Amino acid sequence: MAAPSKAAVVLRAVKKIAVQFCPFEPNVRSTREFLAIVASEKVRSTNINCEVVPTVKHDQSEPVVDVTFLDGDRLVMKGAKLTSSEMLSAFQSRCKAKDPQANVAAKK
Repeated sequence: MAAPSKAAVVLRAVKKIAVQFCPFEPNVRSTREFLAIVASEKVRSTNINCEVVPTVKHDQSEPVVDVTFLDGDRLVMKGAKLTSSEMLSAFQSRCKAKDPQANVAAKK
């Protein structure tokens, strides 16, 4: 399955994305790819108030992405067993459901 494009990722409904991983673990690739996409300038420009906080640890911890939405809801993804495509897909579907501008446009 092809990864969703960066242009399709919109952070309008997101308050904070905290990404935590140990770079020396073998199962960290998908989490790092997810971080690279959401931290890109193009994606960040969709919500300049969204915090993207990478935390690099050297404690053999499991890679985790913790997303906090504007309404206080959270999405926690454990990257050890997910691909970057699966993580982006879950993230985008939740963002689309919570995006206030998309909801207004859909009601019209």
